Amino acid sequence: MPDTPTTAVLFDIDGTLADSNYAHIDAWWRAFRAVGESVDAWRVHRAIGMDSSMLLEDLLPDASDEVRDTAKQFHTAFYSEHMPQLRLLPGARELLAAVAARGHAVVLATSAPQNELDRLLDLLDADEWVSVVTSGEDVEQAKPDPGIVRIALERAGVDADHAVMVGDAMWDVESSGRVGVTCIGVMTGGIGGDELRGAGAAAVYDDAAALLADLDDSPIGALEAGSAMS
Repeated sequence: MPDTPTTAVLFDIDGTLADSNYAHIDAWWRAFRAVGESVDAWRVHRAIGMDSSMLLEDLLPDASDEVRDTAKQFHTAFYSEHMPQLRLLPGARELLAAVAARGHAVVLATSAPQNELDRLLDLLDADEWVSVVTSGEDVEQAKPDPGIVRIALERAGVDADHAVMVGDAMWDVESSGRVGVTCIGVMTGGIGGDELRGAGAAAVYDDAAALLADLDDSPIGALEAGSAMS
C-alpha cells in the first residue's frame, strides 16, 4: 500500500456499514410523540440520512424552533438507548480491509455527532484501514449539502475524479454528485435500487458484502484501473 494514496473511497456509516437506520427512525418517531407531534414512521424513514435541521423542517414544517430543538434532544436520548444493540452490516469490515489493501484511502465521510460517531467507530474497529474520519463538527449542514464530501476529499488529498462514495441514501448520492464523485448505493438503509439509481448512483448492491464480491467490476475496480493508467 502506498504511503500517500492517490485514490479514495468515501463511506457513509449509518445504514451503509452499521445497521442503525431503524434505530434512528424509532428515536425520531418517539421524539415527535414526546413533543406532541405525530409523524408517520414511513415519512421519518424517507428523511433518515438528511441533515437534522432539514429533517425537522421537512417533518415538522409548522413547529416552532423550540419544539424542533426539543425533539432533537429527545432523539438523542432515545437513540442512545439503541446504541448498545447496534451491529455491523454484512461485509462492512471486510470491505474496508479490501479497499485499503488495494491502495485506496479509506475515508469515513459522515456527519454523525461525535457521541454517535464514537460508538460507530468502536463497532467498526477499523483504525488500521481508515485514513480519514469526518464528523458533524466539521460542517454546519449535513447531507445533502456536499460540504462533508468536500472536506473528506480535502483531508484525503484526493480530487473528485479519483474518488468513489458508498452510501445508502439518496442524500449520499446527491451530495457526492454535487462535487463530481461517483456514488455506489447499497440498499441496507431501506431505500430501493431504482430510487438510488434515479438519484444518480452509478451502481447499486444489496449490502457491503455484495459490493465486496463484485469489487473488481464495481466503480471501485474502475477507480483502481484508472489509477494504474494515470
